[in-house]
Amino acid sequence: MARKKGMLGYRKLLNTKGFKLTFTSYIKDTFFIVSGIFAAAFGLESFLLPNRFIDGGATGISLLISEVAEIPLWLLIIMVNLPFLFMAYRVIGKQFAIKAVLAIFGLALTLVLVNFPEVTQDKLLVAVFGGFFLGAGIGLSIRGGSVLDGTEVLAIFLSRKWGAKIGDIIILMNVVIFLAAAYLLSIEAALYSMLTYLAASKTLDFVVEGIEEYTGVTIISQKSEEMRTMVIEKMGRGLTIYQARGGYGKKGEQMEYDVIYTVITRLEIRKLHLEIEKIDEKAFVIMNSINDTKGGMVKKRILNH
Repeated sequence: MARKKGMLGYRKLLNTKGFKLTFTSYIKDTFFIVSGIFAAAFGLESFLLPNRFIDGGATGISLLISEVAEIPLWLLIIMVNLPFLFMAYRVIGKQFAIKAVLAIFGLALTLVLVNFPEVTQDKLLVAVFGGFFLGAGIGLSIRGGSVLDGTEVLAIFLSRKWGAKIGDIIILMNVVIFLAAAYLLSIEAALYSMLTYLAASKTLDFVVEGIEEYTGVTIISQKSEEMRTMVIEKMGRGLTIYQARGGYGKKGEQMEYDVIYTVITRLEIRKLHLEIEKIDEKAFVIMNSINDTKGGMVKKRILNH
Protein backbone atom coordinates (compact mmCIF):
# COMPACT_ATOMS: atom_id res chain seq x y z
CA MET A 1 0.00 0.00 0.00
CA ALA A 2 2.80 2.40 0.95
CA ARG A 3 4.63 1.45 -2.25
CA LYS A 4 1.52 2.21 -4.32
CA LYS A 5 1.14 5.62 -2.66
CA GLY A 6 4.80 6.29 -3.34
CA MET A 7 4.38 5.48 -7.03
CA LEU A 8 1.32 7.72 -7.28
CA GLY A 9 3.20 10.57 -5.61
CA TYR A 10 6.15 10.08 -7.96
CA ARG A 11 3.89 10.17 -11.04
CA LYS A 12 2.11 13.27 -9.73
CA LEU A 13 5.48 14.98 -9.23
CA LEU A 14 6.55 14.08 -12.75
CA ASN A 15 3.29 15.38 -14.23
CA THR A 16 3.56 18.65 -12.29
CA LYS A 17 7.19 19.17 -13.26
CA GLY A 18 6.47 18.24 -16.87
CA PHE A 19 3.60 20.75 -17.02
CA LYS A 20 5.78 23.53 -15.60
CA LEU A 21 8.58 22.80 -18.07
CA THR A 22 6.15 22.66 -21.00
CA PHE A 23 4.43 25.90 -19.99
CA THR A 24 7.79 27.68 -19.54
CA SER A 25 9.03 26.44 -22.91
CA TYR A 26 5.84 27.65 -24.63
CA ILE A 27 6.28 31.11 -23.08
CA LYS A 28 9.92 31.30 -24.19
CA ASP A 29 9.11 30.04 -27.70
CA THR A 30 6.28 32.56 -28.05
CA PHE A 31 8.55 35.39 -26.94
CA PHE A 32 11.25 34.44 -29.45
CA ILE A 33 8.79 34.01 -32.33
CA VAL A 34 6.91 37.28 -31.67
CA SER A 35 10.20 39.19 -31.30
CA GLY A 36 11.41 37.61 -34.53
CA ILE A 37 8.26 38.61 -36.39
CA PHE A 38 8.57 42.28 -35.40
CA ALA A 39 12.32 42.39 -36.09
CA ALA A 40 11.87 40.87 -39.56
CA ALA A 41 8.90 43.13 -40.36
CA PHE A 42 10.91 46.19 -39.29
CA GLY A 43 13.83 45.17 -41.51
CA LEU A 44 11.54 44.62 -44.49
CA GLU A 45 9.37 47.74 -44.24
CA SER A 46 11.90 50.24 -42.88
CA PHE A 47 14.89 49.25 -45.01
CA LEU A 48 14.53 46.70 -47.81
CA LEU A 49 11.11 47.26 -49.37
CA PRO A 50 11.28 51.08 -49.86
CA ASN A 51 14.73 50.78 -51.47
CA ARG A 52 13.99 47.78 -53.71
CA PHE A 53 16.55 45.53 -52.04
CA ILE A 54 16.03 41.80 -51.70
CA ASP A 55 17.41 39.00 -49.58
CA GLY A 56 18.04 35.34 -50.22
CA GLY A 57 15.65 32.45 -49.68
CA ALA A 58 11.87 32.55 -49.73
CA THR A 59 11.87 36.12 -48.42
CA GLY A 60 14.09 37.18 -51.32
CA ILE A 61 11.77 35.49 -53.81
CA SER A 62 8.81 37.31 -52.26
CA LEU A 63 10.58 40.67 -52.40
CA LEU A 64 11.66 40.10 -56.01
CA ILE A 65 8.17 39.17 -57.21
CA SER A 66 6.72 42.09 -55.24
CA GLU A 67 9.00 44.51 -57.10
CA VAL A 68 8.32 43.05 -60.54
CA ALA A 69 4.60 42.22 -60.32
CA GLU A 70 3.51 44.78 -57.69
CA ILE A 71 1.77 42.14 -55.58
CA PRO A 72 1.55 42.90 -51.83
CA LEU A 73 4.52 41.50 -49.96
CA TRP A 74 2.41 40.03 -47.15
CA LEU A 75 0.46 37.92 -49.64
CA LEU A 76 3.61 36.73 -51.41
CA ILE A 77 5.25 35.70 -48.13
CA ILE A 78 2.31 33.37 -47.48
CA MET A 79 2.08 32.05 -51.06
CA VAL A 80 5.82 31.43 -51.50
CA ASN A 81 6.16 29.69 -48.13
CA LEU A 82 3.07 27.46 -48.47
CA PRO A 83 4.91 24.61 -50.26
CA PHE A 84 7.70 24.80 -47.67
CA LEU A 85 5.16 24.62 -44.84
CA PHE A 86 3.64 21.46 -46.29
CA MET A 87 7.17 20.08 -46.69
CA ALA A 88 7.95 20.99 -43.07
CA TYR A 89 5.00 18.90 -41.91
CA ARG A 90 6.29 15.85 -43.80
CA VAL A 91 10.02 16.26 -43.22
CA ILE A 92 10.34 17.73 -39.69
CA GLY A 93 7.03 17.16 -37.92
CA LYS A 94 3.58 18.43 -37.02
CA GLN A 95 4.57 20.66 -34.09
CA PHE A 96 7.25 22.47 -36.08
CA ALA A 97 4.88 22.94 -39.03
CA ILE A 98 2.18 24.47 -36.79
CA LYS A 99 4.67 26.91 -35.30
CA ALA A 100 5.97 27.80 -38.77
CA VAL A 101 2.43 28.46 -40.04
CA LEU A 102 1.68 30.73 -37.08
CA ALA A 103 4.99 32.58 -37.47
CA ILE A 104 4.68 33.18 -41.22
CA PHE A 105 1.04 34.23 -40.99
CA GLY A 106 2.01 36.43 -38.04
CA LEU A 107 4.68 38.12 -40.15
CA ALA A 108 2.20 38.69 -42.98
CA LEU A 109 -0.36 40.11 -40.54
CA THR A 110 2.26 42.43 -39.01
CA LEU A 111 3.19 43.76 -42.45
CA VAL A 112 -0.49 44.57 -43.07
CA LEU A 113 -1.38 46.12 -39.71
CA VAL A 114 1.84 47.78 -38.52
CA ASN A 115 3.26 50.73 -40.42
CA PHE A 116 7.02 50.96 -39.87
CA PRO A 117 8.66 54.22 -41.00
CA GLU A 118 11.45 54.33 -43.56
CA VAL A 119 14.69 54.87 -41.65
CA THR A 120 17.24 55.77 -44.34
CA GLN A 121 17.85 55.82 -48.08
CA ASP A 122 21.59 55.31 -47.85
CA LYS A 123 22.16 52.12 -49.84
CA LEU A 124 24.98 50.77 -47.69
CA LEU A 125 23.04 51.34 -44.46
CA VAL A 126 19.93 49.80 -46.01
CA ALA A 127 21.85 46.67 -47.07
CA VAL A 128 23.64 46.18 -43.75
CA PHE A 129 20.88 47.06 -41.28
CA GLY A 130 18.07 45.64 -43.40
CA GLY A 131 19.94 42.34 -43.44
CA PHE A 132 20.72 42.67 -39.73
CA PHE A 133 17.08 43.03 -38.63
CA LEU A 134 15.83 40.42 -41.07
CA GLY A 135 18.50 37.93 -40.00
CA ALA A 136 17.79 38.67 -36.33
CA GLY A 137 14.09 38.05 -36.92
CA ILE A 138 14.65 34.73 -38.67
CA GLY A 139 17.19 33.69 -36.02
CA LEU A 140 14.85 34.51 -33.14
CA SER A 141 12.06 32.52 -34.76
CA ILE A 142 14.41 29.54 -35.14
CA ARG A 143 15.30 29.78 -31.44
CA GLY A 144 11.57 29.61 -30.78
CA GLY A 145 11.33 26.36 -32.74
CA SER A 146 9.80 27.94 -35.83
CA VAL A 147 10.87 29.55 -39.10
CA LEU A 148 10.05 32.70 -41.07
CA ASP A 149 11.76 31.53 -44.24
CA GLY A 150 11.05 28.09 -45.66
CA THR A 151 14.25 27.77 -47.70
CA GLU A 152 16.04 25.68 -45.10
CA VAL A 153 13.13 23.24 -45.00
CA LEU A 154 13.52 22.73 -48.75
CA ALA A 155 17.27 22.33 -48.30
CA ILE A 156 16.75 19.63 -45.65
CA PHE A 157 14.28 17.83 -47.91
CA LEU A 158 16.60 17.92 -50.93
CA SER A 159 19.64 16.89 -48.87
CA ARG A 160 17.79 13.78 -47.70
CA LYS A 161 16.63 13.00 -51.22
CA TRP A 162 19.84 13.74 -53.13
CA GLY A 163 22.45 13.33 -50.41
CA ALA A 164 23.84 16.85 -50.97
CA LYS A 165 24.93 19.22 -48.22
CA ILE A 166 22.28 21.62 -46.87
CA GLY A 167 24.65 24.59 -47.13
CA ASP A 168 25.45 23.85 -50.78
CA ILE A 169 21.76 23.67 -51.68
CA ILE A 170 21.01 27.00 -49.96
CA ILE A 171 23.93 28.67 -51.77
CA LEU A 172 22.78 27.31 -55.12
CA MET A 173 19.22 28.57 -54.58
CA ASN A 174 20.46 32.02 -53.58
CA VAL A 175 22.74 32.23 -56.63
CA VAL A 176 19.67 31.70 -58.83
CA ILE A 177 17.73 34.36 -56.88
CA PHE A 178 20.51 36.96 -57.20
CA LEU A 179 20.99 36.25 -60.91
CA ALA A 180 17.25 36.82 -61.37
CA ALA A 181 17.55 40.07 -59.40
CA ALA A 182 20.41 41.23 -61.63
CA TYR A 183 18.30 40.53 -64.73
CA LEU A 184 14.94 41.87 -63.50
CA LEU A 185 16.13 44.80 -61.36
CA SER A 186 19.75 45.82 -61.95
CA ILE A 187 23.26 44.56 -61.31
CA GLU A 188 23.74 47.23 -58.64
CA ALA A 189 20.56 46.13 -56.83
CA ALA A 190 21.70 42.50 -57.02
CA LEU A 191 25.11 43.36 -55.54
CA TYR A 192 23.58 45.32 -52.66
CA SER A 193 21.13 42.46 -52.14
CA MET A 194 24.05 40.04 -51.82
CA LEU A 195 25.45 42.32 -49.12
CA THR A 196 22.04 42.23 -47.43
CA TYR A 197 22.06 38.44 -47.54
CA LEU A 198 25.55 38.26 -46.01
CA ALA A 199 24.52 40.59 -43.17
CA ALA A 200 21.33 38.58 -42.60
CA SER A 201 23.08 35.19 -42.61
CA LYS A 202 25.82 36.32 -40.19
CA THR A 203 23.25 37.85 -37.84
CA LEU A 204 21.14 34.70 -38.03
CA ASP A 205 24.13 32.54 -37.06
CA PHE A 206 24.96 34.91 -34.20
CA VAL A 207 21.39 34.83 -32.84
CA VAL A 208 20.94 31.06 -33.20
CA GLU A 209 24.35 30.03 -31.86
CA GLY A 210 24.45 32.69 -29.15
CA ILE A 211 27.09 35.07 -27.92
CA GLU A 212 29.05 32.33 -26.18
CA GLU A 213 31.16 30.13 -28.40
CA TYR A 214 32.34 26.87 -26.92
CA THR A 215 35.21 24.60 -27.82
CA GLY A 216 35.34 20.90 -27.12
CA VAL A 217 38.87 19.84 -26.15
CA THR A 218 40.27 16.30 -26.25
CA ILE A 219 43.60 15.83 -24.46
CA ILE A 220 45.76 12.72 -24.93
CA SER A 221 48.80 12.63 -22.68
CA GLN A 222 50.87 10.19 -20.67
CA LYS A 223 50.39 12.55 -17.74
CA SER A 224 46.62 12.24 -17.76
CA GLU A 225 46.29 12.44 -13.98
CA GLU A 226 48.08 15.80 -13.88
CA MET A 227 45.92 16.98 -16.78
CA ARG A 228 42.77 15.93 -14.95
CA THR A 229 43.79 17.89 -11.85
CA MET A 230 44.64 20.96 -13.95
CA VAL A 231 41.30 20.98 -15.78
CA ILE A 232 39.31 20.66 -12.55
CA GLU A 233 41.31 22.93 -10.26
CA LYS A 234 42.87 25.59 -12.51
CA MET A 235 40.32 25.75 -15.34
CA GLY A 236 37.33 25.11 -13.08
CA ARG A 237 35.79 22.71 -15.58
CA GLY A 238 34.09 19.36 -15.47
CA LEU A 239 35.51 16.61 -17.67
CA THR A 240 34.95 13.14 -19.00
CA ILE A 241 37.67 10.47 -19.00
CA TYR A 242 37.79 7.69 -21.59
CA GLN A 243 39.99 4.64 -21.32
CA ALA A 244 41.65 4.09 -24.69
CA ARG A 245 44.34 2.10 -26.49
CA GLY A 246 46.59 3.57 -29.15
CA GLY A 247 49.19 2.31 -31.58
CA TYR A 248 52.12 3.80 -33.45
CA GLY A 249 55.15 2.82 -35.52
CA LYS A 250 55.56 0.08 -38.08
CA LYS A 251 55.21 -2.65 -35.48
CA GLY A 252 51.90 -1.21 -34.31
CA GLU A 253 53.02 -0.98 -30.70
CA GLN A 254 50.04 -0.43 -28.44
CA MET A 255 49.68 1.42 -25.18
CA GLU A 256 46.82 2.16 -22.82
CA TYR A 257 46.02 5.67 -21.65
CA ASP A 258 43.21 7.94 -20.47
CA VAL A 259 41.64 10.45 -22.85
CA ILE A 260 40.32 13.65 -21.25
CA TYR A 261 37.44 15.56 -22.80
CA THR A 262 36.24 18.95 -21.57
CA VAL A 263 34.39 22.04 -22.85
CA ILE A 264 35.73 25.59 -22.48
CA THR A 265 34.83 29.02 -23.85
CA ARG A 266 36.90 30.59 -26.61
CA LEU A 267 38.32 33.13 -24.16
CA GLU A 268 39.99 30.31 -22.19
CA ILE A 269 41.74 28.58 -25.10
CA ARG A 270 45.04 30.42 -24.62
CA LYS A 271 45.04 29.75 -20.87
CA LEU A 272 44.41 26.03 -21.46
CA HIS A 273 47.28 25.85 -23.98
CA LEU A 274 49.67 27.39 -21.46
CA GLU A 275 48.58 25.03 -18.68
CA ILE A 276 48.93 21.98 -20.97
CA GLU A 277 52.46 23.03 -22.00
CA LYS A 278 53.47 23.33 -18.37
CA ILE A 279 52.52 19.68 -17.81
CA ASP A 280 53.31 17.95 -21.11
CA GLU A 281 54.62 19.74 -24.20
CA LYS A 282 54.10 16.59 -26.29
CA ALA A 283 50.41 16.20 -25.37
CA PHE A 284 48.10 15.60 -28.34
CA VAL A 285 45.24 18.14 -28.23
CA ILE A 286 42.18 18.17 -30.48
CA MET A 287 39.75 21.12 -30.52
CA ASN A 288 36.40 21.44 -32.22
CA SER A 289 33.73 24.16 -32.21
CA ILE A 290 30.47 23.68 -30.32
CA ASN A 291 27.46 25.88 -30.96
CA ASP A 292 25.94 25.62 -27.51
CA THR A 293 25.90 23.56 -24.34
CA LYS A 294 23.37 22.77 -21.66
CA GLY A 295 24.09 22.24 -17.99
CA GLY A 296 27.45 21.11 -16.68
CA MET A 297 30.25 23.40 -15.52
CA VAL A 298 30.39 25.75 -18.54
CA LYS A 299 27.17 27.69 -17.87
CA LYS A 300 27.83 27.86 -14.12
CA ARG A 301 31.30 29.23 -14.67
CA ILE A 302 30.03 32.07 -16.91
CA LEU A 303 27.35 33.02 -14.39
CA ASN A 304 29.96 33.21 -11.64
CA HIS A 305 32.00 35.64 -13.73
